[in-house]
Amino acid sequence: MNNIMHYFISILGIIIVLAIAWGISNKKKSIRYQPILIMILGQLLLTWFMLGTTVGLNSIQFVSGGFAKLIDYAKTGVDFVVGGWVPAGGVPFFVTALMPIIFTSALLSLLNHIKILPIVIKYIGGFVSKATGLPKVESFNAVNSVFFGQSEALLAIKNHLPKMEKNRLFIVCLSAMSSVSASIIASYMTIIPAEYVLSGMMLNMLGGLIIGSIAAPIEKETVKDEAIKIDELVTTNNVFDAISAGALDGGKVVLIVSAMLVAYLGLLDLLDGIVSAIAGISMTNILGYVFSPIAFIMGIPANETLQAGSVMATKLLANEFAAILKFQPMMEKLSARTIGIVSTFLTSFGAVGSIGIISGTIQAIDGAKAKEVSKFGLKMLLASILVSILSGTIVGLFL
Repeated sequence: MNNIMHYFISILGIIIVLAIAWGISNKKKSIRYQPILIMILGQLLLTWFMLGTTVGLNSIQFVSGGFAKLIDYAKTGVDFVVGGWVPAGGVPFFVTALMPIIFTSALLSLLNHIKILPIVIKYIGGFVSKATGLPKVESFNAVNSVFFGQSEALLAIKNHLPKMEKNRLFIVCLSAMSSVSASIIASYMTIIPAEYVLSGMMLNMLGGLIIGSIAAPIEKETVKDEAIKIDELVTTNNVFDAISAGALDGGKVVLIVSAMLVAYLGLLDLLDGIVSAIAGISMTNILGYVFSPIAFIMGIPANETLQAGSVMATKLLANEFAAILKFQPMMEKLSARTIGIVSTFLTSFGAVGSIGIISGTIQAIDGAKAKEVSKFGLKMLLASILVSILSGTIVGLFL
């Protein structure tokens, strides 16, 4: 694919994504296009800076080096606990990629307790709100979702959720589903390139607001903007409580991810076997054909869309970890462009199972709002896929 054709297809892909978001909008006349254009421009500038400038690439290398160092520190505790279980030269996924989540989760909880993260998130969110004209709570939630997982991000704004009308609720839930937790990105970086993990995190922050503002536009004059209080974000009593709470939360994530991987990877393999026996073609290949047109409009070379499509489908039906593990052995045979686009696409929680996670979190906060979330669950899933496609396509423009 020559450069002109590549740019044409990628730009066409962005237009198609925005058109689909417009098509599912529940209030098309209320869409405010200026903030959407500002955020798309922000995505393009951000991607150019991160992937197209020396300063940006050096910054990514510095940050990814920091996460690699965190993994090294995490190994101290991991080796003490399970070192004798691992054979010499062995690199079991549970030990090398999942258990460090406990350490990074504890560190994030500590940084949250001493109010470093809340201050950073509040002021970045305030900047996003001023630049786009979106309400402070939605902007804060989008930035907060860069650092914390789906449940944690929503719990941070629990005092605001009961007052939100349906479209505002949709946007904050979409931001949560389109995010990943900072506590697990170090694990992603052990498998896929760090620059695309970090790019995906930042682009999804704006992408959730872009797609949300089209699919569920907010009428600004009806919104009573509310200030974010930093004290509300700190729920731990002291430093030791913060470390303990973070470690326990990280441990739960490790167990949940492990259980889901055992279940989903096993079930996908079972389906592959059944479908292959009946139809003579694997389920993986069928999914690859279904998703290959999407991969193509994202800018992936035509001869690699089948592999990319099967990975993207795995992420949607299972989760991002299952898809990342499937993608890992493929990467040595794929082009740099495909690796970058697919890696960016995989960096989000947008999958079928996330509907239940978000609905359950909202249920714990406000039962009436949980019923609203369940009604727009499938629309939220589609919107989260559009966010991932948009982020991957924009990254592809610079590869």
